[in-house]
Amino acid sequence: MENMETSADVTSSIPADSGVDISPKMDGGILKKIIREGTGTETPSPGSKVTVHYVGTLLDGTKFDSSRDRDSPFEFVIGKGSVIKAWDIGVATMKRGEIAVLTCAPEYAYGKAGSPPKIPPDSTLIFEIEAIDWLGEDLSVRKDGGVLRYVLEEGEEYSTPNDGALVQVHLTGKYSGNVFEEREVTFPLGEGSEYGVCEGLERALEKFKKGEKSRILIKSKYAFKDKGNPELNIPPNADIEYIVKMISFEKSKESWSLDSDGKLEQAKLFKDKGTHYFKNGKYVLAAKMYKKLNSYVEHSSGFEGEKEEERKALLLAGHLNLAMCYLKLDQFLEARNECDNALKLDPYNIKGLFRRGQANLGMGEPELGKKDFEAVLGIEPKNAAAANHVAICVKAMKEQKSREKTIYANMFEKFAQRDKAKEEEWKRKQPDVMKTLGEWGQDEREREMTDFERENPNILMLNRTGEFKNM
Repeated sequence: MENMETSADVTSSIPADSGVDISPKMDGGILKKIIREGTGTETPSPGSKVTVHYVGTLLDGTKFDSSRDRDSPFEFVIGKGSVIKAWDIGVATMKRGEIAVLTCAPEYAYGKAGSPPKIPPDSTLIFEIEAIDWLGEDLSVRKDGGVLRYVLEEGEEYSTPNDGALVQVHLTGKYSGNVFEEREVTFPLGEGSEYGVCEGLERALEKFKKGEKSRILIKSKYAFKDKGNPELNIPPNADIEYIVKMISFEKSKESWSLDSDGKLEQAKLFKDKGTHYFKNGKYVLAAKMYKKLNSYVEHSSGFEGEKEEERKALLLAGHLNLAMCYLKLDQFLEARNECDNALKLDPYNIKGLFRRGQANLGMGEPELGKKDFEAVLGIEPKNAAAANHVAICVKAMKEQKSREKTIYANMFEKFAQRDKAKEEEWKRKQPDVMKTLGEWGQDEREREMTDFERENPNILMLNRTGEFKNM
């Protein structure tokens, strides 16, 4: 045991000027010494993709790895555990262009196991790291870099707002370096467009903690798109940024946390909201509300008697109203699916049949649409709207058949022209029998020989030349 290096020995072998302690527990596990100051004030936050150069050595100076020797910078995402703890913690404190030396105790590096064969067990490691650059955390749905977050001030705890949470935020919006709006706003998350909050910013707020302050870079397709915002002097296809402070938020009540009465209450609330947005022509927002309605009453567990009947009625209304939203948005497949869901609850529901007929007609399937409208007439023979739509479907079917007839006629004509062209091409490739001497070519003369001539070649010669040969 006398050859084993104790922790006291390791500590004593670390140079006294190794830097300041930046370990979370202030236990001396990560010492940082800045060799070259960086620029700006931002540092990479959890989720940021950073690019660094590094040289790693043991305490005795033995180099075990170097991106500089490979002339290939290294990339990793802060806070994902893809590197040793000392890097996740230490690099997060660095500015762009900064070069620093991190002295990392084993518990913040490779621990008791080490990383054989180059890194022995219980090794303290020294890394010289240059923070070349980084991209913020990508919060876009498609992970296409459309919404990037740079944390300026960390938030409290770990909780983040859920869909429908009431959030209070302070916003400073910038375009080309100029402030176009600065305000404090409170709104339910998911309804931001009603409050002038663009899609990308609302998406980012879903990841905010209370007290967090961040810079959010938003590409145009997640901001004001190709229309821009004339009121804010934002041109079409403009990329923007926001400095956002999450002041507070109150989470929306989750379905699992409510009893049957609470679920019915929330479902009614979202039904009313959906109706309000629908009447104002805000069909996307209305659809969101009806989806929320359905989420509270889609399962029957816990509902009995009158409450079960009320649940079914609300769920039926949710599917039917959502179908109407999709029809307004020309999303006919989605509309038909919602009608199917409604008709599972009530197979003879006139609204469900009629709206499914509209969806089928919109999808270019008038025969199916006609069946739905005729089903409505079977229930309500005097339904003028259904009768009118049957006529529309019949007309559409006739037009469809006429188009198909024209298409097929043109198709057959093209096939005939193609076959004729092939036949003419074949004829052009046949040999010209008139090119040889005489009226017929040699091959034709040979084809003219009779069986008798073939058996009596001398007669053949007499017939052809007037002489006998080889008698």
